[in-house]
Amino acid sequence: MPFIFLRETIRAYREKDPAARSGLEVLLCYPGLHALMWHALAHRLWRLGFRVSGRLVSYFSRWLTGIEIHPGAHIGRRVIIDHGMGVVIGETAEIGDDVYMYHQVTLGGTTSERGKRHPTLGNGVIVGAGAKVLGAITIGDNARIGANAVVVQPVPAGVTVVGIPARPVDRKPRSPCFDPYGTPVEAALDPLLRDVESLRAELTEVEARLARLAAESTHENARENTRENTGD
Repeated sequence: MPFIFLRETIRAYREKDPAARSGLEVLLCYPGLHALMWHALAHRLWRLGFRVSGRLVSYFSRWLTGIEIHPGAHIGRRVIIDHGMGVVIGETAEIGDDVYMYHQVTLGGTTSERGKRHPTLGNGVIVGAGAKVLGAITIGDNARIGANAVVVQPVPAGVTVVGIPARPVDRKPRSPCFDPYGTPVEAALDPLLRDVESLRAELTEVEARLARLAAESTHENARENTRENTGD
């Protein structure tokens, strides 16, 4: 990782992570940054044809940081891997600039065939903790993937997806902004609240219908009793 890229990545950490109090702290104490530094070396070796050496560097980085990045993966500038433990990035994954990923994210494949089999992430994408992005799909620029989502279909630019399987919470592209863990709380909760309100309305209607049926039954029983008494 050239020095100028390292410097701008450290600056990106400081801008987006309120826990980062100094550039020195980021340089010394952030495993996500360390993993990217080792990946830069592993990727260079991989491209030069030293495949085993690249894998060894990648293996050492995994042991040191808990982050597994295949040396064949392409990673852009100012990428942040926050916390990082358990992150897995496959061989043919492509990650754009200014991407923000959290721990336990997997950019995995869905086939054992050779060739492109891992995701492509556009610029400015945020991937929440525990999310799984699987297959040779494209995640558009500034898209948001909520925590623990499982994404198996392409995501348009600027769209937020949540759930298993992941679905859009708002199909209208949002303006670029930073959403911690890739899940805007109001965007994630609004559909759920609408569902709750819909269910509440249906329950109220059912209760009213049952009340009417009970009243009609009571009235009918009263009329039957009246007829029986009159007959007597």
